Amino acid sequence: MDMQKIGKFLAELRREKNLTQDELGEKIGVTNKTVSRWENGNYLPPVEILQILSEFYNITINELLSGGHLDEKRYKENAEEYIVTDLMKKRKDAKKRLAASFIVAAITILASLAVILMSALLSAPIWLRIGCIVLSVTVIVLGIGVCCVLTVDAGVYECPVCGEKFVPSMKDFIFGAHMFTKRKLKCPKCGKKSFCKKRLS
Repeated sequence: MDMQKIGKFLAELRREKNLTQDELGEKIGVTNKTVSRWENGNYLPPVEILQILSEFYNITINELLSGGHLDEKRYKENAEEYIVTDLMKKRKDAKKRLAASFIVAAITILASLAVILMSALLSAPIWLRIGCIVLSVTVIVLGIGVCCVLTVDAGVYECPVCGEKFVPSMKDFIFGAHMFTKRKLKCPKCGKKSFCKKRLS
């Protein structure tokens, strides 16, 4: 995505309407400085503003992000390029979330074991030892909760029966038996409960 090209195109579209940056800003609810930043290629308008601009200039968001008018062939090519870029970004985000989940799990296990060992080895009153065990169980529960939140949205699960890809509910995810990359879940499409494979995208 060429920010400079998008900026020049936005400036051209504004001039075609015979508007100053102030006038455009008033019409779409932003300052002239914001319009200037877009047109200089320093910032990309947020999604909601891209929608407003596409309607205002009577062009597609795809054309705005391409920095020019597109014929049907180029429109399709650009649309596919944006889809591929979006899928790659989602896959990368899913990998980051899974890595973070493994790190949290490792820290949780180590911290809990350390607290339990300390309570067993130290000559401390019984109430302190019980307190340490309660603390370690709390850390484990919280760690598992964080791991579940990070993992459930990292990609999708694929039903082996019908091929449907879906994100399970948190309840189904937590209570579903699992084997590393597979988890026993009920498919929302076919209704069968089976070991569904984790897919990043």
